[in-house]
Amino acid sequence: MSTLDPARLAETFFGRSVFVGVCGGIAAYKTATLVSRLAQAGADVTVAMTPGAARFISALTFQALSGRHVYTSPWEHVESQDPQHIALAERTDAAVVAPCTMDAMARLATGRGDDAVTLILSAIDRRRTPVLLAPAMNSVMWAQPATQRNRATLEGDGFAFVGPGEGWQACRHVGSGRMAEPEEIIESLARSLHPTP
Repeated sequence: MSTLDPARLAETFFGRSVFVGVCGGIAAYKTATLVSRLAQAGADVTVAMTPGAARFISALTFQALSGRHVYTSPWEHVESQDPQHIALAERTDAAVVAPCTMDAMARLATGRGDDAVTLILSAIDRRRTPVLLAPAMNSVMWAQPATQRNRATLEGDGFAFVGPGEGWQACRHVGSGRMAEPEEIIESLARSLHPTP
């Protein structure tokens, strides 16, 4: 990790509630490392997955890494008698969506809340809780005018972005759209929790 050693990670994340939304892209395998590192640093990590995400990686993987139930449906009520997404949103100190697909960006930009990830995010007050998006998609998809319009809309709505980076993609292309590495996402999360003036 370039700037955060284990002691610094624990100082930043211990006892913090971090929400991780996982969307349907091959980069979801990297999110397992992200969740593991946050949990090792003492964060209380809650994971939610879209139906597409479950086609790339299992909820059981994230349950094992986080030690917590993984939300895959907007209709689940596990920890609260109140609407689950409200209870989860209110206790969240920071949130990240990784990977954030082209479709997820479009749904967030238009205020959709029809899966577990977008529903929970819709209840987070971004004026007090940072929400990071880590895009992951083919370079042509990232360059689409609609995607760039959605990015501008999301930034205007208070979302922050980490990445995407340049490099080899699963589609056998090289270009922009590769999801940021877990270390970079953790560093961005840490900065969002301790912003400098």
